[in-house]
Amino acid sequence: MSLVKLIAQADERGLAASALACLDRCVPLLGGDDEVLRPLWAGLVDDGEGWGERAAKVRGELEAAASSSAGGNEEAVVLARRMLDAVPEERSGDGLREWADVCSLAALRIHQLLDPLDSGGDDSLAACREGRTEGVSHLVAAELRRQVVVLELLAQHGAAGVRQALGVSTEGRRVLRAVVSRRARGARR
Repeated sequence: MSLVKLIAQADERGLAASALACLDRCVPLLGGDDEVLRPLWAGLVDDGEGWGERAAKVRGELEAAASSSAGGNEEAVVLARRMLDAVPEERSGDGLREWADVCSLAALRIHQLLDPLDSGGDDSLAACREGRTEGVSHLVAAELRRQVVVLELLAQHGAAGVRQALGVSTEGRRVLRAVVSRRARGARR
């Protein structure tokens, strides 16, 4: 099933997990540590109580840690910031669907920007989200797979899938951190 269809069919917890996982994978661009989003992850297991306060705290921490560059790619930082700014105040309703969509597109675009072998644009990302992945770079294809897996885990397991989704996100964060580090080293040469 295409990513677009998975997002359309996801429940509120699935939408929140999808968006949060995208943001989590891109948190190195914002200068955040691996634990900064834990309060929001914890909020996916419970009924969403205190979501707005948790989101405000995370925003404040990431603003304080904000990095001025991501291996020479400020557009990637702007996109990561957009994901953070789009976190809805409540973990319910249409705001979650919008957040999930914003984060999905932004995360794919970030991976595209950071992949020196990918010359595609927004059209290729739209096609990718629809399931047409021919010609997509390895980095973008891996991000697409992670997004699909997170949505499938939450659809199949509900709250019990949150821990597995976090694991998928952690792996993706390590990959992105390595890519950003490699680009930064290349820019200094």
